[in-house]
Amino acid sequence: MTNTSKTRRILLKLSGEAFKGEREYGIDPSFLEYIAEEIRSIQELGIEIGIVIGGGNIFRGIAAAANGMDRVTADYSGMLATVMNGLALQDALTKKGIDSRVQTSIEMKEVAEPFILRRAIRHFEKNRVVIFSGGTGNPFFTTDTTAALRAAEICADVVYKATNVDGVYDSDPKKNPDAKKYEKLTYLEVLSKELKVMDTTALSLSMDNNIPIVVFNMNKKGYIRRLLDGEKLGTYIGGK
Repeated sequence: MTNTSKTRRILLKLSGEAFKGEREYGIDPSFLEYIAEEIRSIQELGIEIGIVIGGGNIFRGIAAAANGMDRVTADYSGMLATVMNGLALQDALTKKGIDSRVQTSIEMKEVAEPFILRRAIRHFEKNRVVIFSGGTGNPFFTTDTTAALRAAEICADVVYKATNVDGVYDSDPKKNPDAKKYEKLTYLEVLSKELKVMDTTALSLSMDNNIPIVVFNMNKKGYIRRLLDGEKLGTYIGGK
């Protein structure tokens, strides 16, 4: 199988909430198996894959801070949750025969590599999936910002942001049956319309580095593969 598109390297952004599956919290092994199979299907195309995962299924720093926890402490706790998700995904990928590495911005050499850009690029060259965990290593930055930052650093062609709806809408489609879906948006339109796609820092980074974002439904099997095959799915964000 070959990659017929011009896409060479992607950054896949997964939410931590997706990892809990049907559970109230934690990690659902069935989802791990599902996402590992999806990753294998696109790796077969020769695509180099970097992944950033949230930690909301285990710990949400912003929510903890809102309930009185020190924001810096809460954010670092959230970063650790992303490492747990990264290790769980690495295990699932290994079971599918996919070689991968977890890199973390917070040093913990017993369980993961430190984030070193040149090493990450070398992993891509060896057909390994690289899971970037630990956020940016700094409080006050979201995993969306981490995704935009890592995408810029690794020179990704696109950021695929997985959600539980099939694109960006002008209102919540789960609450409003008349919600309008956008097929295509510019970065500035997302910012001016205050659409809840990514935080402003992540959007600005993507805009400054001209990295398009595609928002799609992760729960629909084969969607990333279809996107790479050129189908117009989800919502495309790019240009000024």
